[in-house]
Amino acid sequence: MSEDEIRILVKENKIITLKELFSADTEARKEMASMTFEEKIKALIILQEIAHSWGGKKDVIIWQS
Repeated sequence: MSEDEIRILVKENKIITLKELFSADTEARKEMASMTFEEKIKALIILQEIAHSWGGKKDVIIWQS
């Protein structure tokens, strides 16, 4: 099976190719690289809050902003 034939089911039942998946990943990395340090810290705090509440990780420390 070639990479062109591989299909992946993503959210909202959308089907994409492996090439589209890697392209979207590259774009996301570029967007994250352009974020300021403060924006990255805010994103980290949000992820910590998600891990604490939704993920059931009660030992996660949530930084204060």
